[in-house]
Amino acid sequence: MTKPNLLFIMLDQLRYDCIGYSCAYPVQTPNIDRLAAEGLWFEHTFTPIPTCCPARQAFISGRRPETFGALWNFKNGLPVTALESSEYAWPRELSKHAYRRVHLGKWDVHPKHTPLEYGYDEYVGFAGYHEMIAHKYPDVKWEAGYAGEASPIPLADAQTHWLAERACETIRRLSADTQSEPWYIQLNFTEPHLPCRPSEPFASMYAAADIPPWGGFGDTFADKPYIQKQQLLSWQVQDYTWDDWAPIAARYYAVISQADDAIGRVLQALEASGAADNTMIVFTADHGDMCGSHGMMDKHYILYDDVVRVPLIVKYAPITGQGGEKRGGFVCNMLDLPPTILELLELPVPEFFPGRSLLPLLRGETADGWRSEAVTTYNGQQFGLYTQRMLRTERWKYIWNTTDVDELYDLEQDPYELTNRIHDPDCRELIQQYRLRLYERLTAEGDSLVNSEWMRNQLVHNAISDGR
Repeated sequence: MTKPNLLFIMLDQLRYDCIGYSCAYPVQTPNIDRLAAEGLWFEHTFTPIPTCCPARQAFISGRRPETFGALWNFKNGLPVTALESSEYAWPRELSKHAYRRVHLGKWDVHPKHTPLEYGYDEYVGFAGYHEMIAHKYPDVKWEAGYAGEASPIPLADAQTHWLAERACETIRRLSADTQSEPWYIQLNFTEPHLPCRPSEPFASMYAAADIPPWGGFGDTFADKPYIQKQQLLSWQVQDYTWDDWAPIAARYYAVISQADDAIGRVLQALEASGAADNTMIVFTADHGDMCGSHGMMDKHYILYDDVVRVPLIVKYAPITGQGGEKRGGFVCNMLDLPPTILELLELPVPEFFPGRSLLPLLRGETADGWRSEAVTTYNGQQFGLYTQRMLRTERWKYIWNTTDVDELYDLEQDPYELTNRIHDPDCRELIQQYRLRLYERLTAEGDSLVNSEWMRNQLVHNAISDGR
């Protein structure tokens, strides 16, 4: 059997509900929508951690980031925690089938080591792009900070399209010889991570007046952890109305549509190369973005669906068929994709992987015992350390905030997580069940947070203050 090529496309800070195919918000993504219509769309996909560096390290290693000490981004003054090059990295395994392995774009797995030390043969980061911009557009200055602004740089020279062209060149080169080895391309865009700076025609594509408020906008933070309201003060957005947020959200939409256009060019190059029929395409994101939801910026100190739920599309006709279907079942993108690829290629799947191969779901088979819950973690960032663990099912979400009041949301009645039910006496038994189940999952997947008697007592024996 001919081994398939692998094209992984990852966006940075992309919400699940900001893909046109989700039919949630009016974001135009025709190329991603087509990919979803031709492949499989996973409805309940969650990141293991809504932070750039540890999420990407989890993907490369196939393990929860806490198990090897990756707790936060290594760019914000905290001690560096990162996946060392001596650790297991599944891309190395592809050498057993002579794959050409190429990493294009954002890395964020280690501040010093490059993809070449984790199993890739080639690596193109953004150094060349920055040199080009400095030479061609030396007078461009950014003034709006994290809120973003329109970019004066033409679309052809925008970072999205510069990176897409590198991918197109790589696909053409690796596919030119039909007798050559199969290839694996990891294509990591930085968009739509703030600050959003769209080029024309996308910069003027969305009018602020046409952007609907997020469902979670207008949170009062009643009975919620202190840090949530404090975030508004830390970002100095405590007085923002939707009129202030709408232009920021419009630029977020615009950059997503711009990235979609760049992805369309990559998919066109794949079609033109003749390699499309034998290429598995995976599209996902490391995590989401608040962008004004709950009045917040970025993604820290919360585990709302805005940041933990992500898109996942898989297209590979020999397995997924004609596509256009949606798949249920709770998926952890960064942890389930590594065993999926290894099993697809008949390579050994390490026993220490907490994830499961998606092949049964891709084939439409009944996946016996497939999980009905998601676990996501968080450990703190630029405003201080803060430990959270989440257990989410289709209806309920429980969040263990180890140094503040816990959270419980009824997603059936409160899909935007505005009302914390943690003090509801009718939910006591449910809370105990979720705490115990969370403990079991964290223990099984190697999270050392629950190894101590004090932390174990909180979840197993329900020894948690009600915060009042």
